[in-house]
This record gives sequence, C-alpha cells and structure tokens, in this order.
Amino acid sequence: MEQITFNGKTFTLHEYAEEKEFEEDVVRQARDIFGPSSLYIDIKKRIGEDNILSIPDGYLMDASFPGQPKLYIIENELVTHDPYKHIGQQLLKFAISYKASGRAIKAFLLENVLADPAKKSFVDNVSAKAEYRNIDAFFEDIIFEKPIGAIVIIDEVTDDLENVLSQLTMKTDIVEFQTFECQGELLHKFTPFQSELRDTASQSETIDPSEWDTIVVPANEDGFNRVFLGDNCWWQIRISSSMIDRIRYIAVYQTAPISAITYFAEVSKIQKYKDTTKYIVYFKDKAKRIGPIHLTAKKKGAAPQAPRYTTFKKLMSAKNLEEVF
Repeated sequence: MEQITFNGKTFTLHEYAEEKEFEEDVVRQARDIFGPSSLYIDIKKRIGEDNILSIPDGYLMDASFPGQPKLYIIENELVTHDPYKHIGQQLLKFAISYKASGRAIKAFLLENVLADPAKKSFVDNVSAKAEYRNIDAFFEDIIFEKPIGAIVIIDEVTDDLENVLSQLTMKTDIVEFQTFECQGELLHKFTPFQSELRDTASQSETIDPSEWDTIVVPANEDGFNRVFLGDNCWWQIRISSSMIDRIRYIAVYQTAPISAITYFAEVSKIQKYKDTTKYIVYFKDKAKRIGPIHLTAKKKGAAPQAPRYTTFKKLMSAKNLEEVF
C-alpha cells in the first residue's frame, strides 16, 4: 500500500467508504484543487426529462483565461464505481440533456450566486474583466454560447476510466484526489486542475494566458529523434481540455546535455491518444530548426519538466529559455 512520510509520521492511504465523505473533502479543498481563478458551486439539481435524468455533483466557473470564462460540470467519484455503467453513463446523460436544460441550469446557478456575497463578488469581477453587460449576460454566454466541459474527480485513475472518457465527445479532464491518514491527521495528494496552465502562469507575468498558442514539450534524445523528427508528431501529452483548440505550434525542449529548445512545428491536428485522455499532436510538416534557445540557469525552474505554454511570437524572438516564458 502506498505511504507518505511527513514530519516523522507515516501516512497510509485512506479508503473512502462512501462517496459523500470523498465529496466533502473535495469541496473543502476546492480552492487548492481548482485555483483562485475558479469558483466551485456545490449544488445538486435534477436536469433533463424523466427518461434521461442527470444530477451532476457540482459546477465550476473557471476564469483561467481572462475574458473567456468557461463552465464545467463536476463528477466526484470513487474507483469502486463502474466507470462504464456509472461514470460514463452519467456524463452521457448530461451531454444529451444539457441543451434542453439550459434555462433551468441558469436559474439555479444564478440564484445560488446571488445568495452568496463572496460568489457574487467573484462573478462580478470576472464579468467586468470579460466586459459583459451584467451578470445575466455572463450566464447566458457560459451556458448557451460556449461548450461546457466536464471534470471527473476520483480517488484512483484507471485504464478503464480513461477508456470510457476517451469515447465521449464532451471534453473531459480528470483530477486524481487521494487522502492519506495517520492517527486522525489527514494529507491530501492531487495534481491541481489545469496544473500546466498554472505552472506556466506562475513562471510568467508578461503573457496573457488567452494569447497562448504554443506548447513546449520536454524530450530525451531517443524520443526526440524517433518521434518528434521521425514521425512528425508528439504523443501521450497531458493537455488540459481548455487548451486543445488554442494550440497552433509545438516546440521541443531537449533535456540535458542539450538543455535547449531546438525545433518547432506547426500543428495540423490534436487527437486523443489511443483509448486514453492524453493527446497526440500531429505536425503539418517536418519540424524546423530554431535557436538553439538554451537554458541559462538564471531562473529556478525554467527548464520544462512537463508541457508549458507560450506564444509563437515570444518563442521566435527569445534569446534564451527564460525569455520563452
């Protein structure tokens, strides 16, 4: 069994007996899981017709991209639930009934926000930055004009779950949330929602996230030569669903001893990688040389350990890796 040692104590994996307990922990940690640019609304309402009823566990209003807020439904699940009959079916029901239930969703979300000054303040600030006329126009846009996404929060990500979610047309993100316990003391382990966006944003104060159009991926020598140059693609990339339609270029950072961005390519298409929720990025043509744009080690954490984002304009003008981000 997996363990965590912290401050001289050994924490063991806590197995949730009920989904309600799991969901309560998720709600308590919502700000850390989803970040300060998001608002978690813990509300359960039946939507849809009698033969296609759906009850999402909650909703998330995400403003990671200033001026372009997005709505997600939340599904809090335990690995003990059948991913085919339970999780996949629930999301499919919601996708089918969502459009017809838009007015009802707007009504109860608006009522919930207006009843809570903190929530209303968040929505007012987001609405102002996005230049909506009022709060009503904000809800009209995120519910009826923008495609909704889904976030599955689960205590263990399995191949079966990824296979099920990869079949859905609705863009879906997964957050694995685990709790470890030692004599009543709890530690929560998770990778935050849209972690690569938040990592990139924390490294750069000069780029508006809504302008990101380029993904930079790290690669060792073998993968770089065999796949990036040989197959004109790059695969098994964990990309937040909100970035899929934004990426126009891909660049590769070759790890040590090269330690530099050396090639880039224009993106042809991005598709799910096999039966997973990871992606494969296909190039329009063979990758082209750039730079090399070397790491100068002046800034801690500058070398990409996972996908990072920038703008193509900034990539092409950078003299060192720190200037890319």
